[in-house]
Amino acid sequence: MSNPRYTMNPTPPKRRKANRRAFLGGALLGAAGGSLAALQHVAAQAPVGAQAEPKTKLTGLSPAGAPAADAGYTPGILAEGRRVVFVSGQGPRDLDADMETQVRQTFDRLGKVLEAGGASLKDVVMLRSYFVNIARDLPVYRKVRREYLSRPYPASTAVGVAALAIPGLQLEIEAVAIL
Repeated sequence: MSNPRYTMNPTPPKRRKANRRAFLGGALLGAAGGSLAALQHVAAQAPVGAQAEPKTKLTGLSPAGAPAADAGYTPGILAEGRRVVFVSGQGPRDLDADMETQVRQTFDRLGKVLEAGGASLKDVVMLRSYFVNIARDLPVYRKVRREYLSRPYPASTAVGVAALAIPGLQLEIEAVAIL
């Protein structure tokens, strides 16, 4: 009796790889609510390594009834671009530093990951920040965030949590950039 995992697959390896990419791309877009489908279509048409003509066009969305609680973020962002960079949660280098230093180190790390993807903090459209002590650390975060970001500020969410994955970590920030 043969094991189906080891039978010959009639699809050539290159085509199987393309099919997996298309499936995973579609699955990720579905998980993101399908709002990035147009971006995937545009990106698929651009040759690899091609320079995007203009960088991202960002428009802040601040409709009546959706006020920003702080000056360092925008209730919504309309982003027009060709590529998307997702940055996993980043934290500071020095867990024993004061919180302002930890926030700066975290934004510096975000910047390095974005740069590796061809983006910068100016291309960020969404931030999610996680705090073990949100009441203590949110004011410091808001102050530093305004120094690293520019208008229109990205959409942003701050979440208080009981713990983060790395013992001693008090802050973690993830980002989405479009360029």
